[in-house]
This record gives sequence, structure tokens and C-alpha cells, in this order.
Amino acid sequence: MHTIINSNHIEQLIAGDEPAFDAIYEMYGAKVYRLAFRFLKDKEQSEEVVQECFINLWTSRQKLNPEGNIWLYLYVIAKRLSLNALRQICQSRELSGKLISHISTVHNSTEEDVLAHDLGHFAENIINKLPKQQQLIFRLSRIEHLSHKEIAEQLQISPNTVKNHMVEALKTLKSHLHYADMIYFLALFFWF
Repeated sequence: MHTIINSNHIEQLIAGDEPAFDAIYEMYGAKVYRLAFRFLKDKEQSEEVVQECFINLWTSRQKLNPEGNIWLYLYVIAKRLSLNALRQICQSRELSGKLISHISTVHNSTEEDVLAHDLGHFAENIINKLPKQQQLIFRLSRIEHLSHKEIAEQLQISPNTVKNHMVEALKTLKSHLHYADMIYFLALFFWF
């Protein structure tokens, strides 16, 4: 029998209620593991991500929004932890060799893919509301991964102008988001 996680559970978690934490863990622990495993292809490292993710949830519980989407919060944290672990793997020859040897399966479309698609669509709508120059600079920076200097050279403007446009673009994006949607904003920027 599955427990439905609602705002009462989140309020109880914020208050430090361990059974509420346990219910959230029971509901989402396996999903966090699957998400981590998609990146890491390693059982032990994926289990570590699950542990760190839920430790983060517990220690940061007072910052949670009771009306927020707890899975989205866990998704963002788990993906960040997985990417950090992946960066460490890539810096180690032995671990990166192990990762490459584990990547042998084609993965099916999952609910995480659907969520990632929804996040991308949500972000795209916000980006499309930016003024054209800010939009262009934002896309070159966050999607094309160009440095401020490279953008400045490409657009024939000063790096300081690029920086100012990025600052304004980020302010505009933040202003379009409600408090409850702030987690989407975090998700948008965590692949930087």
C-alpha cells in the first residue's frame, strides 16, 4: 500500500517528524536510486547518492515549502549529487574506465525523462519572455556553454555588457517565478 505524500507530510517533516521522513523515503528512495544509477551505472555510488540526498532533505527541511513538489526537490538534489560524482569519476582513470564498462544498456523512457522534458519546457517558456539580446546571451552562456569573453567576441560587445545582460536575465527569470516554483529555477541552473 503506497502512501500519498501531501503538504501535511511536508509540514510534519519540516517540524522534524521522523515517521513523515520515513514515509517520504519509502515513497521516493527507489526513484532517487534509479535516477542516480542512470548517471553513475554503479550500485554503491547510486546508494551513496540516495543517502546524501535524504541527509540533505533532513538537514534542509526547514527551507522546504509545504506546498512544494517534494519529488522535484529530491530530483534536483539527486541529479546535482550524481553530476558531482560523475565529475569525480571523470577525474579518475580507474573509475571512468569502470563507468564506461557499465554503460551497455539502452535505457527506456521513464518518468524522470518526462520530468526533465517538463522542466525544459517550463524553462523555455520563461526564457522566451526575455528581451531578445538577453535571450541570445543567456542561450549562448547556459545552452552553448560559451564564456562571457567568447560571447562578447561573437556579438562584438564588451564582456562587461555580456555580464550585465546575464545579471538582468537572471533577475527577470527570478521575478517571473513564484516562491513555490523556485525549485524549477534551481533545476534550470544546475547543469552550469
